[in-house]
Amino acid sequence: MPCPRLVLLDFDGVLASYSHAVRFAHLARSTGCSSERVRRALMDEGLEARYDAGLLSTGEYLHQLGDALGAPIDAATWCAARRASTHVDPDTEACVSALAGRAAVGILSNNGPLMGEVIRALVPSWFPQLDGAVLLSGALGARKPEPAAFQRALAHFGVGAADTLFVDDSATHVAAAAGLGLDARQAEEPAALQRILSDAGLA
Repeated sequence: MPCPRLVLLDFDGVLASYSHAVRFAHLARSTGCSSERVRRALMDEGLEARYDAGLLSTGEYLHQLGDALGAPIDAATWCAARRASTHVDPDTEACVSALAGRAAVGILSNNGPLMGEVIRALVPSWFPQLDGAVLLSGALGARKPEPAAFQRALAHFGVGAADTLFVDDSATHVAAAAGLGLDARQAEEPAALQRILSDAGLA
């Protein structure tokens, strides 16, 4: 099987480890409320899901989050909490950087547009290699596993499904991508990425 022309990677769970609890605690300290109140505002009330789906602008999202927590939240505070709760292993960082020249690389993540700033701050070594290659569901207007999320990503890169390797930690997302003809593989932890790339001829 020929090497893929495009490697499309999930972020949280594949390229990075992420802790909801750390993020909630960071936002709680910033606003003087409890972590549980942050969790309810973001998760139980659907605010995060609406932002990730592109149903809210960043301004609307931050305003509603601030109202829910009883304290203003700006982009810098939000990004600081997300950075504090997210870690990219140096081996994974080097693995992605090494793909340059072997295949196009893109990130397809169920996150709102602010996450683009976080990724750039966490792994500046990936840029400019990944300039224009970080696709976030909030900007695409579709979330994995919706077919439109994958179709819009492929159209963005101008690469066909059969020429694309997709890696995600969600079995549901992997199955949806495979159903559209992508070579879809599941990585349940960042350490699995190197094995998958090796199997695809991209070691």
